[in-house]
Amino acid sequence: MKIIEPYFEIMDELDGRKMLQKIEKIGRVCYKSEDLITEDSAEKFVGNILKRGHESVIEHEKISVKMVCDRGVTHEIVRHRVASYSQESTRYCNYQKDKFGNELTFIKPVFWSEDSEEYAVWKNMMQQCEDQYMKLIDLGASPQEARSILPNSLKTEIVVTMNLREWRHFFRLRTAGAAHPQMREIACMVLEEFRRQIPVVFDEL
Repeated sequence: MKIIEPYFEIMDELDGRKMLQKIEKIGRVCYKSEDLITEDSAEKFVGNILKRGHESVIEHEKISVKMVCDRGVTHEIVRHRVASYSQESTRYCNYQKDKFGNELTFIKPVFWSEDSEEYAVWKNMMQQCEDQYMKLIDLGASPQEARSILPNSLKTEIVVTMNLREWRHFFRLRTAGAAHPQMREIACMVLEEFRRQIPVVFDEL
């Protein structure tokens, strides 16, 4: 059994400045103000359209992110409709195989410290899940049959592709105080990196 913390990988080579320039070029079609484009006008233009709520223009850019998190979190992620998803399949992945280290991997809960009684109970249950999963495979169960006992804490990988407008909507919901702690954990990581690489679009979130 392996226990890891969540992480993510941006699957595009981002150039925030070029993204804003493209958005400006497209957005100015609406106003026929292409003549106002300068070397440094994109940030101001995109900032202004966001203030006016003209967010449809930023739908012309998208980003793909691979998130490594628990399966419970992915059940929330895929509720976002304007997106594309590709996720590790427990129907076809046999975790008894060498490429998975012959073990199950679980995501460490962010809300319990490792020396707490709650964490000890959780860890014990994850070990039982692994033991019984492996036993089912040994008995001849297929991965899609054995997966019926896998818990929400199982590590999974999901690639999420959203346009910039939907990413803004995602972050508004999933970094809020009311969001599930593990959902907020991974969402805040991604938002911080987006802010670092892309000017203006995510600044106020």
